[in-house]
Amino acid sequence: MHHVKIHAPYSLNFQNPFLHLWYPGHSESFQEYPVSSWDDYGPVFELDINRNYFCFKFGDKSGTEIKWEDLERCYGQHLGVEVWTVSVHNEVYPQRPADVAGSINDLYAEIFPLLRENQYLPDTDVSGQGVVSMLGATYLKDGTTLFGFFHPRAAQVYLVGNFNDWQSPYHRRPDPAKFLPMKLYRGYHGLPNIWALRTALPDPADPRKNNYQFLVVGGVPLNNKQQPVKMAQDPYARRYGPDYNRNNCVVIDPSAYQWQDAGWRTPTVDRLILYELNVYGFTDQAPDLPAEIAGTFRGLIQRIKEGYFNNLGVTALALMPTSEAPTALSDNRLGYDPSGFMTIERDFGTCDDFRALVDTAHQHGLAVIVDQVFNHTSNYFNPLWQLIHDGTEGGFYFSGSTPWGNRVATEKEEVQNMLIDACKMFIKEYRIDGFRFDATHSSWMDHTFLRRLAYEIKDKGFKPDCILIAENLPNEPDLNLQGYNGYAQWCDAFHDKIKALLREGIFRDWTDNSPTHLGSIFYFSKDFFAAHTNNVVNYCESHDENSVPYEVATSGDGLIWAPAKERKARLGLLATMVALGQPMIYMGQEFGVERPRNRIDLDWPVFLRKHHYYQWAAGIIRLRRRYPGLRVYGYDPEPEGKFAWLLGPWLDEKYGGGKNVIGWTTNPNGNPWERMVVLLNFEPYEVMVDLEFPLPGYWVKLADIDGVNDLPPEGNNSINHPTTIKTGGHFGGFLLPSSSGFIYKWEAALD
Repeated sequence: MHHVKIHAPYSLNFQNPFLHLWYPGHSESFQEYPVSSWDDYGPVFELDINRNYFCFKFGDKSGTEIKWEDLERCYGQHLGVEVWTVSVHNEVYPQRPADVAGSINDLYAEIFPLLRENQYLPDTDVSGQGVVSMLGATYLKDGTTLFGFFHPRAAQVYLVGNFNDWQSPYHRRPDPAKFLPMKLYRGYHGLPNIWALRTALPDPADPRKNNYQFLVVGGVPLNNKQQPVKMAQDPYARRYGPDYNRNNCVVIDPSAYQWQDAGWRTPTVDRLILYELNVYGFTDQAPDLPAEIAGTFRGLIQRIKEGYFNNLGVTALALMPTSEAPTALSDNRLGYDPSGFMTIERDFGTCDDFRALVDTAHQHGLAVIVDQVFNHTSNYFNPLWQLIHDGTEGGFYFSGSTPWGNRVATEKEEVQNMLIDACKMFIKEYRIDGFRFDATHSSWMDHTFLRRLAYEIKDKGFKPDCILIAENLPNEPDLNLQGYNGYAQWCDAFHDKIKALLREGIFRDWTDNSPTHLGSIFYFSKDFFAAHTNNVVNYCESHDENSVPYEVATSGDGLIWAPAKERKARLGLLATMVALGQPMIYMGQEFGVERPRNRIDLDWPVFLRKHHYYQWAAGIIRLRRRYPGLRVYGYDPEPEGKFAWLLGPWLDEKYGGGKNVIGWTTNPNGNPWERMVVLLNFEPYEVMVDLEFPLPGYWVKLADIDGVNDLPPEGNNSINHPTTIKTGGHFGGFLLPSSSGFIYKWEAALD
C-alpha cells in the first residue's frame, strides 16, 4: 500500500473538486477520491493505493453535473509521497511550484541604471508587448550579477555555481544556507515563464567564482535517479568553462575590453567584397605563426595586422561559425553543429580575444560578419535538447529535424526572441557588422522569424546598417523585403551556372553549360529572385563547394592538367568580381587551391610576392574595390543608364550570338573616366566579336586572365600602353581567346 498526497491549485476554480484515478493498461474500474483538506495552495487529496503508478485528472461536481478538467496526468513513485499540480499543463511536481513574484518589467526598472558600458541586456519581444526578459548572466555596476532564465514549465529553479558550492536541495549534502532559489516572474505574453535572481556572489574575473548552471525542478525529463530534475546550461551563456565534461557556463564582463575602433562605420552592402574563412583552418598550418596562436583568434589578428586582407583587397571577413561546437578541431571541422547560440568557441580563444579581432579588423578597414546556425543544433552536447519538456521528442525549442540535426523551432515567438537576442548581443558586445544565416530555406527555417529579425535590428534602430546575408538555396524572393534593405543571398543560380560553364558540362545534373540564362546570372539574377543588387552574393567557391580546380578536373581528361585548371579558376574568380551583386571568395581561392568541399585546411605559399596566381587575384580584387564601374548597384541599372549589354548569346552573331560570350559597359555616375567595359568568353575556343565602345577615346586594359596592370598609383598603366584601345566607338574583329576575360576603362578622349 502506498500513501500519496496530491495538491491541486486554486486556479482550477472548482467548487466541489474530486480526483478521478485509473491504472493504465489494467481493467480495474475508475476510482474517485474526495478532497481530504484545503491549504493555501488549494485542495489536497490523500490516497492509499495498491500500485505505484496511476493516472488521474480533476473534476468538479455540481449536483448531477460534472465539469471535467481537460488535462490528464500520471503519477509514479519516483515523484515521492507528496506532489503538486498546476492548472495550465499536465506536469506533476515533487516540489511546490513557485509563486509569481510580479512582472519582469518591474524588475527591469531596477536593473537598467546598473548596466555597464558595451553590455547587452536582452530585450527582444517580437509579440510587441515590450517584455524585457533580461535573460542570461548580466554583471552590473554595483558588483552584483542578474541571472535570468526562461522556463514556462518548471516548479522551481535554483542558481548553482562554484560561488555557492553548487548547492541546491538535490545536492549530495544539501546546505540550505547556500541555496539560491530564483523567483518566478510574468514575462512573455504576460505568463509566468521567466526566472530571475540577483546576487553579489559571482566574480567574472575569478574562475573560482564565475561558473554557473541552473538546476531545474519539473518540466524536464527524468534523470538517472528517476527525478524530474535537470542541471541545465544557460541558453544565453557567453562562454563555457574549460571543463569539457561539465561545460559550466561562465559569467562574463563585456565592459572590461577597451575598444580602439572609434570612427568605424559598417560599409554599405555594395562595397562588400567578402572573404569567407574558418578561424581555425585559416592559420592552423601557417608556418610563420607561433604554435600558441595558430588556429585561433589571435592568429587571425596577426594576419590582419600584417595587412594581408588589405593587400588582397577584400573589405569584409565572413567568419564561419564562432559559436561553441562539440566536434574536435580538424581539417574538416566546419563548426556547423552549434551547442550555444551566444557562446564563443573555447578552442578559438577568449571573448576578449574575439573582441580584439573585431576591433583590429575595424582599425584596418574590414567589416566582420559572423555565421549564425539557427536552423539546427548538434545532437551531442545540446543544452536546449529537452530543456523544456513538453511531450515532444526534443522539447520546446525543437520541431522536427533537418538533414544536419534537430530543427530549431524558429516559428515560436519565444525562440525567435532568443535568436534575435543572440544577434543583438554580438552587435552590442562584440561590435559585429552583420550576419550570415545558414540554411534558411523555408523548409528549415521560418521566414517570419527572419523578417522579424530584420525589423528588430534594422528598422527599430538597433543597428540600421547591419548586414544580413542568407544561405537560402535555392533562392526564395520573400527575403528581399524592399530590395535595398532585404537579405543578401548566396546566389545559387550564379554558382551553379558558373561551375557548369567552367567544367564545360553538366553541374550536379541540373545546370548545363548552354548559353541559357548567361545574361541573367551576371545581371544579379534579377529575373530569378533578386529585387536589388543588394540581394545577391555571387561566388564560385565556398566551404560547401568544391574549389574550381577540383571541380573542373571531375569533368573529363581535357581539364585535368594544371594549366587548364588554373585558367578556369582565374576565369571563375574574374567572373565573380565583375558580376552585378556582391562578390565572395573562400579562403585559399586567391592561391588557386585545389580541394574538395567541406575542407578548411590551407597550405600557405611561402613567398606571396612571387606567387603569380595570388598577385593576379589580388590585382583583380583591388580593381573591384577601387572602381565604381565594377560595382554598379541598384534596382535595375540598365534602364537607369548605368549598364548596357555589348555582347550576349541573345544578340547578333557578331556580338556573341549563340555563344557563351557576355560583355557589358557601365556608367556608374555619369563621369566618363568611370566608364568600364567587361568582356568574358566561357567557350573552350576563341571567338571573334565586334565591340561598340560607349565613348570614343582611349580604353585602357586594366586586366585579363593573365595579368593586371592598374593605373597609378596602383600600377603604371596609361593610354600609351600597347594594349590600350584607341577607338571612335566601333571596334571590329576583337578576338576573345578561349576561357578569357577582359576589363577596360575609359581614360581619355581622342586627341
